[in-house]
Amino acid sequence: MHTTWYLSGARLVTAHADIANAALVVENARIAAVGGAAAMTPPAHARALDVSKFILVPGFIDLQFNGGFGHDFTAQPETIWQVAQELPRHGVAAFLPTIITAPFEKIQRAQSVLQNGAPENFRGATPLGLHLEGPFLNPQKRGAHNVAYMRLPDASSVRDWTPQNFVRLVTLAPELDGAREVIRALCENGVVVSAGHSMATFEEAQRAFDAGIAYGTHLFNAMPPLDHRAPGLAGALLNDARVTVGIIPDAIHVHPALVDLALRQKTAAHLNVVTDAMAALGMTPGKYLLGDFTVQVDETSARLEDGRLAGSILNLRDALVNLMRFTRCALSDALATMTTTPARVLHLENERGDIAPGYFADLVLLTADLRVAATMVQGQWAWYDAQELAL
Repeated sequence: MHTTWYLSGARLVTAHADIANAALVVENARIAAVGGAAAMTPPAHARALDVSKFILVPGFIDLQFNGGFGHDFTAQPETIWQVAQELPRHGVAAFLPTIITAPFEKIQRAQSVLQNGAPENFRGATPLGLHLEGPFLNPQKRGAHNVAYMRLPDASSVRDWTPQNFVRLVTLAPELDGAREVIRALCENGVVVSAGHSMATFEEAQRAFDAGIAYGTHLFNAMPPLDHRAPGLAGALLNDARVTVGIIPDAIHVHPALVDLALRQKTAAHLNVVTDAMAALGMTPGKYLLGDFTVQVDETSARLEDGRLAGSILNLRDALVNLMRFTRCALSDALATMTTTPARVLHLENERGDIAPGYFADLVLLTADLRVAATMVQGQWAWYDAQELAL
């Protein structure tokens, strides 16, 4: 049962607005009205909540999230809903559970988990569909993926990869034989296709963009370094205005100076902050799974035995703060990279990623120092800090 809420007094910040003393009405799962508190009368049946000490922002959206809180989605797709319940503490209202290179049976299991729907009394972040990072990757840029499961792109194997079948985003290496046929097939299905884990040249990448690739997976990582004579995939992603790029701002995957460069080149409208978080998110240092591999996690990073990075332990709230620190950008621009931009990438810009009438009521209350005080998902409080907010 949804409560009608009247939230008033907060500073409301989105990608394109900064309103002092704002107010909004939430009815059922959606936002019914937004405006200045002085000009708005709360509905008679609404529960009023004074949020004047907070900054009210859209719920965060993470397009690359491998697992967390001790659970890995590739090894155990059945844990998606369990992990989703914990994500609102970091401001995440929606996400793409990411399945890395694995047998097709694992992908089908993950599809079934989403098809079966949320458990009873579920309150947590909304899985918007799967991000399949593989198996059509280049073994030379395998990262923490198992080469044994990699294969050449094959259009016949992706026929049921559609948003209706819970596949939203697919990462592949566009230089592989058969890739362009798969790109076109996925685009026709309504799936967003991304270039990643790739040795593509600049020219190969351009041809892939022409074929329909609209995204780049974790810019600079699992692709050749940017070179002034051979710009490669990284250069092509930075150079093409049609393409949005994901980036992991943890100061480990990408140097802060290059995060700043990426934001200046792509702007917040085409830079998407992701975490690439793995099972160790929210846990103590130790050993955790990422797909088939055991990953050693310390206080700051997750690595395979040979030192290769294996996802991150970054959360989106910390990513927001890092992006502002690395680039000196405004809060509105930092928010865009994890709200309006990922919503547009997924073609969901008319219902997610913003605070406007008709949109899902995915909202975050931030303290003045940008800590998460509470997260609302589709009109229900999914998490709140009882020391900051009384509900």
